[in-house]
Amino acid sequence: MKELQFAKKINAPDIEPRVRHPRIFEAFDGLASGEILELTNDHDPRPLQYQFLMERKDKYDWEYLEKGPEQWRVAIKKV
Repeated sequence: MKELQFAKKINAPDIEPRVRHPRIFEAFDGLASGEILELTNDHDPRPLQYQFLMERKDKYDWEYLEKGPEQWRVAIKKV
């Protein structure tokens, strides 16, 4: 993915932890096919990636744009 155009951007630390993953999935589900969500987090969002694998298998592409140590950025594309 080059020169990405993000349909939505989420800074995960701004969202209350108990509703964080549901809000991210809600934003993702609102994307049209081919649109990209940029997720920024203060730690590796690997648990969220596993949840995507379980709940949205074959419906997304996941690409790390930045891998810490203080900030992680991920492009999550709806396919």
